[in-house]
Amino acid sequence: MAHGNHVIAALSYLVPDRHRPVSYASEPPAGEPWESGRFEARAMLVQDARERPTRSSVHQEGFELWDAPSQVKDFHDPQEVQRTYYHEAAELALAASGGRRAWVFDHLVRRREPRDRPLDFGRGMHAAAGANGRLHNDYTLASGARRLELAVTDERERRLLRRFCILNIWRSIRGPVHDTPLAVCDSRSVQEDDFVTAEVRYSNRVGEVYFLKYSPEHRWNYYSAMDRHEALVFKQFDSMTSGVARFTPHGAFDHPRAPADAPPRESIELRCLVGFE
Repeated sequence: MAHGNHVIAALSYLVPDRHRPVSYASEPPAGEPWESGRFEARAMLVQDARERPTRSSVHQEGFELWDAPSQVKDFHDPQEVQRTYYHEAAELALAASGGRRAWVFDHLVRRREPRDRPLDFGRGMHAAAGANGRLHNDYTLASGARRLELAVTDERERRLLRRFCILNIWRSIRGPVHDTPLAVCDSRSVQEDDFVTAEVRYSNRVGEVYFLKYSPEHRWNYYSAMDRHEALVFKQFDSMTSGVARFTPHGAFDHPRAPADAPPRESIELRCLVGFE
């Protein structure tokens, strides 16, 4: 592209059919495919959000970037992450959302597979998960509502929440991301019928996400060369039904101008439920 760091990149959309897509996050039973859905790459404009004339908002576009250095030394150490990063992330989630209280409930470290391996649902060959290239939203209307009961176990406190949202906080844990950034879709450009409900099957449970089907109206963004001191905060569910971003589809993409010697992207994503008065 001629404008700054905007790029035309291949993004992986679901091709919908009459079947409900199923993806496995762990080894599937013998004879079962890793994923039942069919995906197609679409060439889409992905704008560098650093070049936006105004700052985006987690409640309007669905995402925003924060300068948020972390005290964590080793993001591969789950104990250090839970001891230090969970508190940092909860404070960041409250600052970004304006919420009253935050409950961090999980995190995942990812490492991009070798560049000659196509992006998929993020099943890594190594200890860490791979980069997830399927355009998706972490929660559906149903699974977002269920998460409230799992994250806020005190029934009385749960009943007092008039509104809640779920945020994903994403950051690089190695250095500037050049090879496989994360694209986020402006929530205002997505319609309800662009989503397709899909099952995600783990070894011990079944989850539910939205995959995204193609629309030329989608407006995609990324932040060029995101570094370790930065955090991308984006909305994955909001119980408020109008006036705010509710879902922010996202997915990794291979940057077409990534240097050949760019190190594989390593990142951490953390999910946090935020309660409002």
